[in-house]
Amino acid sequence: MALTSTDEVRRAGPTEPVWWGWGPASEHEPLPDEARGLLARLGIPVRPTAPVPLAQVRLPPARLPAAARDALAAIVGSGHVHTHDEARIRHCRGRSTTDLLRLRAGDASAAPDAVVLPADHDEVLAVLRLASRERIAVVPFGGGTSVVGGLEPARPAEQPVVALDLARLDVLGRVDRESGTAELGAGLRGPRAAALLAEHGLTLGHIPQSWEYATIGGFAATRSSGQASGGYGRFDDLVVGLRVATPVGSWELGRAPASAAGPDLRELMLGSEGAFGVITQVVARVRPLPARQIFEGWSVPDFATGTRLLRTLAAADLRPTVCRLSDETETLGGLARPPHPGGPAAETKTAPDAAPDGCHLVTGYEGAESTVERRAAEVAGVLLAGGARRLDAAAGPDWERGRFRAPYLRDALLDLGIFAETLETAGFWATLPALYVGVRDALAGSLGAVGLSPVVMCHISHLYETGASLYFTVVCAQGEDPIGSWRAAKAAAGDAIVAAGGTITHHHAVGTEHRPWLGAEIGDLGVDVLHAVKRTLDPAGILNPGILIG
Repeated sequence: MALTSTDEVRRAGPTEPVWWGWGPASEHEPLPDEARGLLARLGIPVRPTAPVPLAQVRLPPARLPAAARDALAAIVGSGHVHTHDEARIRHCRGRSTTDLLRLRAGDASAAPDAVVLPADHDEVLAVLRLASRERIAVVPFGGGTSVVGGLEPARPAEQPVVALDLARLDVLGRVDRESGTAELGAGLRGPRAAALLAEHGLTLGHIPQSWEYATIGGFAATRSSGQASGGYGRFDDLVVGLRVATPVGSWELGRAPASAAGPDLRELMLGSEGAFGVITQVVARVRPLPARQIFEGWSVPDFATGTRLLRTLAAADLRPTVCRLSDETETLGGLARPPHPGGPAAETKTAPDAAPDGCHLVTGYEGAESTVERRAAEVAGVLLAGGARRLDAAAGPDWERGRFRAPYLRDALLDLGIFAETLETAGFWATLPALYVGVRDALAGSLGAVGLSPVVMCHISHLYETGASLYFTVVCAQGEDPIGSWRAAKAAAGDAIVAAGGTITHHHAVGTEHRPWLGAEIGDLGVDVLHAVKRTLDPAGILNPGILIG
């Protein structure tokens, strides 16, 4: 079944993904002819490059002692400790482009020595206590969707490492309709959580692009932000309670809707990326399923005008549930209105080799019929007064139907030897224009300096009263050293972000890739505080070593 819309993904749920990319093999398609033509006009060469066969993937020797494996099996059951090659490969790294380039080339050098699947909180706690005692590194594993090196720990070469796969913690606990909360197992994937809540007429409203495979625990541990953040908030806004397993014991956090009992310690776990403990359950705020959902497409004269209009909406408390403004390059490249499987590529208002007819803007609304109609009309009034014009009725739904296709498009580009990657940031409205230009120029300059002629695209996708996020997509030839070239470009972008006063990450988390700039954002004293928390909760340093903090 083609996952062509949010509703269809909700009904179907994802199946096992390919080991070398995103999603099931049945969803992978060759790059459309229209996209190939655009690549040719942009001067990006095609060089077909298939992933190596699974049997040719190179794995390091397993370092987990037999006694430790037996002890783990005694905790979770022998059928839930996997050491075979495919399990290790499937739990190797995340899903960034650099992760996939190494996997596709047969490099699984970062693979864990074993994959352990606990059934509940108590088993997680027992595994952590054993690992702490035996000095075994533990990588909490949800959907494996990290794009910032969050699943590749830094530890001595001789230290064993296990992936702690939380897939069996996939139950919906107590649903408190009166309070509007639900207990969600950390291993629940997005579609499964949505389906279980829908049986109660409820929704989280949290749908990031990784939603098909990412998990509830991962959403919390990385401060995830979904497409509907304007209406529902970021995932950390939805969390009212956490249950956490640490090497030194259990931790229950959140016992009231608000508290003045000192600092909110939930914040230590939200965004902790598995470095301080393993989130096993999230108590989240839920809402009734929306009676109405609509998406509309707009064109604004240019990115600067569109940004000012979004600032006006945010200041007037008129944020749409969903809002995405593409710059001129993204509009021209077609990512603003992507094709969907089983149908032709979406029509654009401009030929791909001509100047774009403004910038594409998508707005979406969810809720009661009257609420949706009123908010859509209020937003439309601001946009029309500011020079925007409506696109055809299919423009908004086209974007929504193609929402989950971007990772598959990235894989299709990799099959042709083309590099495609993303990064994101956020800043205050006053500094957003300089942040946009600084990051765009840093990426283009770094990759251009090694002859790769990159196409750098950007969109705004999350609005706040005081600012917004910027999400960049880069497409170019792979060149002789794609990983090295991208690392240099990412470093240049990180420096530009810090110089312009932006955040090093809005919703992708820190991992290892953003760690060099963490001190610039939170200060050396802030880093010391995080190290102190780590020493308290994980004194042996076995949890995701090197992730978030060194």
